Amino acid sequence: MGEEKLNVPVCQKKGELAPFAGALAPSSDTVNDLICRELIAEAKKMMARAYNPYSGFQVGAALLTAGKKIYTGCNIENAAYSPTLCAERTAFFKAVSEGEREFTAIAIIGGRKGLVTDYTPPCGVCRQVMMEFCNPKKFYIILARSEEDYWLYRLDELLPMGFSPKNLER
Repeated sequence: MGEEKLNVPVCQKKGELAPFAGALAPSSDTVNDLICRELIAEAKKMMARAYNPYSGFQVGAALLTAGKKIYTGCNIENAAYSPTLCAERTAFFKAVSEGEREFTAIAIIGGRKGLVTDYTPPCGVCRQVMMEFCNPKKFYIILARSEEDYWLYRLDELLPMGFSPKNLER
């Protein structure tokens, strides 16, 4: 049998996570290396704004709209735990509250005491929020440790068979 050739995304860099076999390259005008680096830099700035007195884990996110606008977010914890808001959802809710409904990519970075410790994938609730507003085959999630060390995944790779508004169509 011949070797399976992977179509590796433009933004994909070396790291500990393995690429998914179905990964597709984003178009150069939507998510390229320069855009990935810019989003990661914005997400990293947001780590410093995190309110995380309980977990001690800071997360920053930077969300890119189809119109090339960036919305940022950080995690905001709460003593009751369930009202806690992840960085990703903070960015999405800020954007949606401003009228945005089409999104291209999100960069996520996290760690302790301002230092990035490893890749920080979105939790299940955040992935579900992404399914609400994004085309899972065209929305990219950038998991980063730095502007030089990151991986890019499509939403459908991180949430296969996700529940979306299409499931509620009659």
